[in-house]
Amino acid sequence: MHLKKRLTAVAAVLVMTAAVLYGSVFGTGDVKEADGPLAWSGDKETIYFWYTDDTMTNFLGSAAVAFGEQEDVRVIPVLTSESEYLEAINHASSQSSQVPDAYLISHDSLEKAYLAGLATQIQDVAGVCSEANFPRAALAAVSYQGMKVAYPLFFETSALVYNETYLREWASQIAMKELLEAGQEEDVPTEDSQGIEVDEALLAANTENYFLNAVPATVDHILNIANTFDVPQGVDVMKWDVSDIFYNYWIVGNYMIVGGDAGDDGSLIDIDNPQTIQCLEVYKALNQFFFIESDTVDYENVVQDFSEGRLVFTIATTDVVAKLAEARESGALGFDYGIARLPQVSAELSSRSMSVTTGVAVNSYSQHEELANRFAAYLVGECAETLYDRTGKVPAKLGTETDNGALQIFKEEYADSIPLPKMMETGNFWLQLEGLFSKVWNGADVTQLVQELAVQIDIQINASRQ
Repeated sequence: MHLKKRLTAVAAVLVMTAAVLYGSVFGTGDVKEADGPLAWSGDKETIYFWYTDDTMTNFLGSAAVAFGEQEDVRVIPVLTSESEYLEAINHASSQSSQVPDAYLISHDSLEKAYLAGLATQIQDVAGVCSEANFPRAALAAVSYQGMKVAYPLFFETSALVYNETYLREWASQIAMKELLEAGQEEDVPTEDSQGIEVDEALLAANTENYFLNAVPATVDHILNIANTFDVPQGVDVMKWDVSDIFYNYWIVGNYMIVGGDAGDDGSLIDIDNPQTIQCLEVYKALNQFFFIESDTVDYENVVQDFSEGRLVFTIATTDVVAKLAEARESGALGFDYGIARLPQVSAELSSRSMSVTTGVAVNSYSQHEELANRFAAYLVGECAETLYDRTGKVPAKLGTETDNGALQIFKEEYADSIPLPKMMETGNFWLQLEGLFSKVWNGADVTQLVQELAVQIDIQINASRQ
């Protein structure tokens, strides 16, 4: 799910937060119990595992059967609605015989889950959640107040996607222009229409050199290509969904601090600083080059444009890997492409992308915590190798999907990313930030907007402490 949709869902359940935090018991008419199988009879220990995404059904069902046979227990996956998910877990935990012993949860909801008593510090007897198995971003995402309160399963982040065929064409244009200009300066007698004799071997060597350095390391490099590439008719140098903060946050991610790396510390807030303002000024200037309408752009359409050869660069999430691979296999993709880390903002200003990690939490109300912990560790550890093939979700675990170079780039980006904060008092920060980016893109004053946002967040943080 893209962040815009996730934020809408988060906003819808914020009004329920206070009741959950104080352990309110919902009446039977308020929240429906999740549809699922009846409780098992017999002497085997049984746990119920909740999730909301039906693309996970095959993976979880297979894992449940294999783990059950291995451990001589029963694991019953329960698919339920994403709407008021934690509230439904709270209701089932207090009023149902089928308590959700463990469940999938986006890491940014972990503070809410923990304070509501619906998540507990993991046991992790086997030591699965370590830097030997997961990048720091994954471990930070599932941490709360110094405790790990979930096991990281899969992630989402963004990266740069580029048309390799166009970059080679750009390299050829630059190399030819360079040789022509050199020939004109030397007044070389020529045979071609431009009066310049071209050394084909030198042209090929220079083209290859430019091509090898064509993937942009900074935003300035992208702008240089935009200024020097005579693109084919109907092709734009770059387009991305400027309306969605998930594809924009990398611009300010290294300097706009909200809660620290774990996103759970209200004392670590730094929004109004010179680096953030400088980064947003760079972002603002991009509109002069790319003219993207923020109120009409759409991620799916952008990916389609790239797939049809109408873009040199775009910014995409992990779903693009399968989409482009399928297009290539079907013969619909008529060019070579690549995926790279997002560029730095400038030679002096670093970038840092945002990430969301989905983890496995163990319910504090479970009567089978030890078994629930073992199954959670089994999911994120032994089952990680089959996760992508079965679901299209990229496992957070290190050493997986090593034969897929495109996914490895996303995993590198994830390792250096900043997880979406989990503080409830800043639950609307990302909606506010999305509004800020929209106004900046359309020419508003950067400094004023940053100062206003900093004041708003400060008021929210202080209000929560009173």
